[in-house]
Amino acid sequence: MPGSRAPSPRRSPKAPPKRQRPTAPLRPTHLDAKGHAYVVDVGAKPATHRRAKAIAVVDTTLEVLRAIADGRTPKGDVAAVARVAGIMGSKRTPELVPLCHPIALTHASVDVALIERGDRGEVRITVEAECVGPTGVEMEAMTGASVAALAVYDMIKGLDRSAAIARVELLAKSGGRSGDWRRA
Repeated sequence: MPGSRAPSPRRSPKAPPKRQRPTAPLRPTHLDAKGHAYVVDVGAKPATHRRAKAIAVVDTTLEVLRAIADGRTPKGDVAAVARVAGIMGSKRTPELVPLCHPIALTHASVDVALIERGDRGEVRITVEAECVGPTGVEMEAMTGASVAALAVYDMIKGLDRSAAIARVELLAKSGGRSGDWRRA
């Protein structure tokens, strides 16, 4: 019929909106009015227990992975060096990442796992960092994982020039105003 409208498609009822924290417009937190970088003042923030866990993955050949497992690498114990490098990296984060606060870590640990994935091998480095303080330890965990992965690469580069740091990422964090977060 002329002038008549086609019926509108039936819509399913909307699910109730998920509760979300209100978001403020993004603004730089580490820049002053002139655009110069500065370290944020955390002096008024309460000290809380904070924890973070990060991972770094080094991709290599199965032959090199097995050499690491058997202790047959020319530079020595790859896992031991990675553990020490990861702890040192966590402790020295503010020297390496310009706007990080120096914090007193209460705990730092590094786990090294050797994983066979098909025709390739992975060295998985997991770093956990903890503190009681006014700012988080995510960067300490990620820096520790990154430095440990660099140490692994240094230890195996003579055996596998194609070795690569495949990823570095935060797995979880807890504490502080923003609460807990875990990678899905």
